[in-house]
Amino acid sequence: MNTRLNRFKWSLFFEYALATAVLVGALRLAVLTWVNGYFPQPFFFDTDDTWRDWFSTAIWAHEDGAYDSWLSIYPPLSFAFLKFVGLPSCYEYAPMATVRDCDWVGVVVMHAIYAINILLTALTFMKIDRATALARSLTLSICMPMLFGLERGNLILLCFTFVVLGFGPLLASARLRWLCVALAVNLKVYLIACVASQLLRRRWLWVEGVIIAIIGVWLVSFVIYGAGTPLDVYRNISNWAGGSTPSSILDIWYPNTYLPLRFVLGESNAPVNVILGSRVVNFALVFMPLTTHLAQVSIVFAAAITWLRPEVVPPYRLAFFGAALAMVTSETSTYTQPIVFFFVLMEPWRGWERIAALVATYILCIPGDIMISGPTRVQSFSFIGNRFVLAEYAVSLGMILRPFLFMLPAYFLSFLTIKDVWLDIRRQGWATRPRFFSDFPLLPGVAKPSRISTSQSSEPRKS
Repeated sequence: MNTRLNRFKWSLFFEYALATAVLVGALRLAVLTWVNGYFPQPFFFDTDDTWRDWFSTAIWAHEDGAYDSWLSIYPPLSFAFLKFVGLPSCYEYAPMATVRDCDWVGVVVMHAIYAINILLTALTFMKIDRATALARSLTLSICMPMLFGLERGNLILLCFTFVVLGFGPLLASARLRWLCVALAVNLKVYLIACVASQLLRRRWLWVEGVIIAIIGVWLVSFVIYGAGTPLDVYRNISNWAGGSTPSSILDIWYPNTYLPLRFVLGESNAPVNVILGSRVVNFALVFMPLTTHLAQVSIVFAAAITWLRPEVVPPYRLAFFGAALAMVTSETSTYTQPIVFFFVLMEPWRGWERIAALVATYILCIPGDIMISGPTRVQSFSFIGNRFVLAEYAVSLGMILRPFLFMLPAYFLSFLTIKDVWLDIRRQGWATRPRFFSDFPLLPGVAKPSRISTSQSSEPRKS
């Protein structure tokens, strides 16, 4: 008993030490921003571009052409929402800089959503495990990707709100959860992977309800905004993917995947090639696609084997598989990572696979970066500092290591899932495997499996 208690205390100490590192990084970031007058690397390099994602989208919410001229790849919900949370008078023939200074309502709403997310995150982790709730909610609220999303003013903030409500334990009503998941998918289309992954647990009714809600939200937002058919979105996504936009050189600044770095290293005259050397570059061009494909294969295999024993894999891990696969495969920008972090932090601190995934997540959450080259200083105007500043830019360690760290939870949780399923099969044999159409609500007369697995290795720890 004493050994168990000591192990529990040491695990709490280690987790809170990691959370403290995140807090120290956030405080250091605040001091640097206050002193220097701009957000340091790895925040977006244009010091005058703060909140650009919010207000550039809001401009198109108040005029036509989002899908024809701007070539938006998102459903109309984003524009329908921003149409009602700003001052319309600010968007009459006004440039970006004027809109940002004029529309104070949009600024207040943006930060109100961030504050609500902090509250919802804290309540969620309190329901999952009170002992680690403070460490995990604090970490997720001030992690580097979340702060980056706030600095950009990206609607990932609102999307995260609905992810927490739709996949977390706060809402008792299944229909309200369906609606929240549908709203999240209508803000970020790739989250449909989180919905599809629930089919592996035979949650047929849940998936049907979410799909109906997705269609309903799309129709309502289409009527409000007046544009954005599924064909428009599909066409723009196809054009965006075909134009190599995900691997543009700007994405290397704060990458989510190795796609930007592979693009840059493929250019022989890129400055980073001179800094790293040809031997390192050649190794990286082999290592980066290999690790990415291994992560994709491990996620797909773990998800597929879940079908054999869905009861030993919790729903939040399947949602993690869906989101991680989408974000490992394409460059969705780093501010999308808190969605994956949310699912990882729902795992208990138990077993080396979960612990390794949690440690990698905590490291990714630490605000800041480590420079590995001499800085280049550029004078530019800073919106947040409201003055001209001398900004420093350099090649950083995060450009190289961050995508690999982001793939580590996928490796470890995939291995854990495969192990749990295999142990359950060894324990109970193949005779109890569920049938393909078991639990399907639209097929009357199909018996539901009565077996309940004795394996509890994947369930979250409750207080």
